Amino acid sequence: MQKIRKGDLIQVMVGKDKGRQGKVLKVLPKQMEVVVEDVNKVKKHHKSRGPNDPSRIIEVVKPLNWSKVQLVCPHCHQPTRVGIKINTQGKKVRYCKKCQQEIDS
Repeated sequence: MQKIRKGDLIQVMVGKDKGRQGKVLKVLPKQMEVVVEDVNKVKKHHKSRGPNDPSRIIEVVKPLNWSKVQLVCPHCHQPTRVGIKINTQGKKVRYCKKCQQEIDS
């Protein structure tokens, strides 16, 4: 079970975007990375591919290593570590280590 999932609100803890929050657009488990909305933007130079496709500079959102981000708890609204426990129905659920509330997904 992954601790960060698509659609979660996360906060960047280190790097040039430290302190910024955003929604997870994509999780790349094999690379241990997450793509976050409007975080870690870089400029990419696009070369002309003919008269109909001019050269330009575009902004691309690059993935971040998931060790650099923390989930923001929807209950206490603070960045927190995530634990996994088994609830009363026998399902694995994520929970906030600060307020002990289950995180809905």
